[in-house]
Amino acid sequence: MTHTVETTKPAAIRGDLTYDDKVIKKIIGLALESVDGLLDVDGGFLSNIKEKMVNADTTVDGVNVEVGKKQVAVDLNIIAEYKKHVPTIFKTIKEVIETEVKGMTNLDVVEVNVNVVDIKTRQQYEADKVSLQDKVTDVAHSTSKFASTQYNKAAKGIEKIAESDEPRVI
Repeated sequence: MTHTVETTKPAAIRGDLTYDDKVIKKIIGLALESVDGLLDVDGGFLSNIKEKMVNADTTVDGVNVEVGKKQVAVDLNIIAEYKKHVPTIFKTIKEVIETEVKGMTNLDVVEVNVNVVDIKTRQQYEADKVSLQDKVTDVAHSTSKFASTQYNKAAKGIEKIAESDEPRVI
């Protein structure tokens, strides 16, 4: 005896796949690490300090993206290495971004704009990184010392108030 099983195509599951801007920025930031002649994607002095002081999993400063349902546009501020051919760096940046973003998300990269904000030798760049780290460490240390001193003063004042039987106000 044969049994016939009636098959019907199940209804398609609906839903949307979206990407937060920070995800696309992170993909781009990681992809750009391999670009020869690109020293840094730069968000400016304040963002560099934030990056050094808050050792967290942050998005890439200096990378701005506009993410749609099917496409991505990218704007970058970069520091290029001195004596490297900047148009070649630009071409490589576009290729790497397109390959990585498309490969991971299926989104089409429709625009990549690169603004060269500085050019440095690798030695200058490394020296500036060390110098900035020293400055940030010094600021963090002096801020910590100041806060500790202020806390100790406040604690002593509270102790005096607690020891005194006199009313504080008349």
